[in-house]
Amino acid sequence: MASAPANNLPIFYNDLLPLSSVDHVDYRTRQVESAPFLTTQHAIPLTIDEFVPAQRFAPIIFSAGGDPVPLLLMGLNEGVNTFVDDEGKLRGPAYVPAYVRRYPWMLAKLRPDSEDLSLCFDPTSPAIGAFDDGQPLFEDGKPSELTQGVMKFCEDFEQAAARTGQFVRDLQDMDLLMDGEVAIQTPVAEQPFVYRGFRMINEEKLRDLRGDQLRKINQNGMLPLIHAHLFSLQLMRDIFEAQVGQGKGPIALPAAAAEPASEVAGA
Repeated sequence: MASAPANNLPIFYNDLLPLSSVDHVDYRTRQVESAPFLTTQHAIPLTIDEFVPAQRFAPIIFSAGGDPVPLLLMGLNEGVNTFVDDEGKLRGPAYVPAYVRRYPWMLAKLRPDSEDLSLCFDPTSPAIGAFDDGQPLFEDGKPSELTQGVMKFCEDFEQAAARTGQFVRDLQDMDLLMDGEVAIQTPVAEQPFVYRGFRMINEEKLRDLRGDQLRKINQNGMLPLIHAHLFSLQLMRDIFEAQVGQGKGPIALPAAAAEPASEVAGA
């Protein structure tokens, strides 16, 4: 069965196949102990349903560009994820975004002229295959209880993604997003390390909202999400220090050289 072209796939996915009761009737899924694909991914897509639990562990930012998406920042520099070791195992307490927990599954359109979504999986994942052990994806030729649960999780994710898209559009309509910049001063460099390349809520414009606008975002649930984002930004320094502690921090430049700067690039 034809697979999707790799250049059209979202992050983590190397290929996509629609799950078939004919081609994959003997397939099983099994637990994996690590997620190597996470080791070099510093920013993970996040839905608004996750803002409150996620903001306790890592900064929530918005990607740059004309179509911003919320991201959980697990590292400040490209290729650095402070929450996993070199094998992709969690180092300690962390929030794992639903985008990660969904992998290697996702709902996808098989035909451009149809809005129907089919349950697909990445065949390169070690979690799915014709194994002797693991939980079956089909029982008596029908989706197993596990597969039904996977479908429900993916459907819930798509609904949360739609709500997230509307949330971002509302922020843009109120012109509340601005280019972000964070400067972190350290004892080892005279100049601060400056991180750019992301967007964030403009607190000044938030304070200046008209009463009717403020009442609207309070009633529709946007205000707590905005606050969760703003509170989470205080963790930028924690992520920076975690990078340094892991030997993955930026290298300080001499005082006479250009200001040491790195970009927080969006996913």
